[in-house]
Amino acid sequence: MTDHPAWRPSPIEATTWVRAVHTSDGPVGVVVPVAHVPDGDAVVVDVVDPDVVEGDPVLTGPLRAAGPVARVRTVDLWEAVGTAAVRQVIKAAQARKLHRAFCETHGVPVHTMAGTAWAFPRPEVVLALSDEDFAELRMTFFRTALRAAAEALTKSGPEWADLPPDDLVTTLCTIPRIGPWTARAAVADHTNRFDLYPYSDLAVRTWAARLAPSVDWPGDEKTFAAKWASMTGNHLSDLTLLTLSWGVRHATGGAV
Repeated sequence: MTDHPAWRPSPIEATTWVRAVHTSDGPVGVVVPVAHVPDGDAVVVDVVDPDVVEGDPVLTGPLRAAGPVARVRTVDLWEAVGTAAVRQVIKAAQARKLHRAFCETHGVPVHTMAGTAWAFPRPEVVLALSDEDFAELRMTFFRTALRAAAEALTKSGPEWADLPPDDLVTTLCTIPRIGPWTARAAVADHTNRFDLYPYSDLAVRTWAARLAPSVDWPGDEKTFAAKWASMTGNHLSDLTLLTLSWGVRHATGGAV
């Protein structure tokens, strides 16, 4: 699943995607669909099999046809929060563009068999950036949230990373300019708990409508969220993740 903006198409191998992931040992490269994952436990990959997920048949039918989905967790909490901050307000395509430029300008390059990826800038790097540095990348809007998150996670990151996911969402909302949407998106990315993802957002609404066009989907976020939770039941996390992956596949012409 290549929903995370750090994924980039390989310049070497068609239909292959590459990403740099921060781990306790530093940034490493991950390549899909070759499924090259570095040795050890530093990179965490969760696999969701739609054949064992229950839910409304209008959802589970096409999702089962698409097959199992593997998703790499963003194990570094700072990277998850920083990435979610860059996704605030703007469309996914623009967020991906800004994220890539930010990483290429201020991150560390990681070379893989499928090409080079760039790791998300470390918090100390972000804290050292000037207003002009953000302006050059057209990221002035995000500088306050990124600086506040970098400062908070530099101070409390290890402690917060041990919190239960629900408590972590609440704690992240204490950071200036990190609201519920950003906190929930970050924790979902960090844990692969997509019942915590802001599942009333435009991405889920868009792909749900494409996935199950026969359903009369509500237009407003609150009513949609209630209907989505009702239709997915105890499998809210898995069905949200699978739906987003299905959407990414359709948006990128087959790559997930």
